[in-house]
Amino acid sequence: MYRLLLISLVFTAGACSTGEVKKQNKAPEEKTLFSTNSAGKGQEIIFDLTRGESFYYPLFSMWLEDMDGNYIQTLYAARSVATGVFKYGRQEKNKWIMESKRAPQTLPYWAHKRGIKAADGLYMPDEQTAVPDAYTGATPITGFVLTSRADNPLPGKFKVMLEINQNWDWNEYWTNDKYPGDENYMMSCQPAVVYEAVIDMLSSQKSYRMKPVGHSHYSGKTGELFPDLSTLTTALQIADSIIVKVR
Repeated sequence: MYRLLLISLVFTAGACSTGEVKKQNKAPEEKTLFSTNSAGKGQEIIFDLTRGESFYYPLFSMWLEDMDGNYIQTLYAARSVATGVFKYGRQEKNKWIMESKRAPQTLPYWAHKRGIKAADGLYMPDEQTAVPDAYTGATPITGFVLTSRADNPLPGKFKVMLEINQNWDWNEYWTNDKYPGDENYMMSCQPAVVYEAVIDMLSSQKSYRMKPVGHSHYSGKTGELFPDLSTLTTALQIADSIIVKVR
């Protein structure tokens, strides 16, 4: 068990004519607490994500890699992505119907790293290639603290990865007519952002701030990582901070 300490952020409201600075306290965010893979025999890994200004029902995946970028295992994938069955699969008579759906644009970097191809040739999981339940969970609608475990003890240095995507987040570069006819792009808009933290178990460092290292393919056609983030705007504001601890 662990305790999450919520820290109030203090903002400067402005100065009056006497030069006095007024301060205003902002209530700390209430975060969702959940866990995956509690039966793992490796290190405990904790993700603490504080949502940013553009956080609005994004989808996530978290996984581990070695220092050469080789996939080790998934720690968490949103259940809809992990199974290919989406709660908001289609609309019928002004109601959303749960339905199987192929969405390769959602978290393509993680999906290609996982490396399991479905019968339709896509790397996104479907009901036959689904991620085991132990590594999945509902999509958090707030900031969250996720506690997971590696399946087995990890090497002295390794990478913790996170991919995040939010639908319909157009901007001046990723416009709704940029790729006409590409329905997967039309659902994604700005592509998924990939974050990374390099963990050194021999270091005295206790926590690591994950940093964005690139974005995925805009419609999920490949598993490439594109390091140029200059065209992204609100996609970089989904998360205000992502802190990882390993113990």
